[in-house]
Amino acid sequence: MELFPQNESGQPPLWVLIRDIGVLQVKLLIDGARDLILVPASLIAGVVSLAKTKNGKPGSEFYELVSVGKQTERWINLFGATRNAPPEVVEQNRFGDVDIDELISKVEEFVVDEYQRGGVTAQAKTRLDKVLGAVHRRKSKQE
Repeated sequence: MELFPQNESGQPPLWVLIRDIGVLQVKLLIDGARDLILVPASLIAGVVSLAKTKNGKPGSEFYELVSVGKQTERWINLFGATRNAPPEVVEQNRFGDVDIDELISKVEEFVVDEYQRGGVTAQAKTRLDKVLGAVHRRKSKQE
C-alpha cells in the first residue's frame, strides 16, 4: 500500500493539495499588495483623468490603470487551483448570474431616479429595500 497514491498526473493528490494551499497563500499576498497599490493609484489616475478633460472627454489615465489591473488579475489567476478540484465543486454556482457591477447599476439607477423625483425619502428607502430583497430572493432561487 502506497502512503501517497498517485493520480493521473503522476503526483500524489495530498502533495497537489499542499502545493495548491501554498500557492494560494503567495497569490493572496501578491493580490493584496496589488490592491494596496491600486487604491491610491486609481484615485490619483481618476483625478488626473478628470483634470485632463477636454471638450467633455476625460483623460484615459484611469481606464489605462483599470486595464493594467485586469491584466494583473488574469496573471495572478488567484483561483487557478480549481483545475485540481473535483468537478462537482467547480460546477457549483453559489452567486447566480448577478455580479457586483449589475447590483451597483440597479442601486445607481434607483438613486438617480429618486434624485430626479426630488430627493430620497422614506418611500425611497422602502423601495430600495424591495430591490435588494428581490435580488436576494433571485439569488436564493438559483441555489
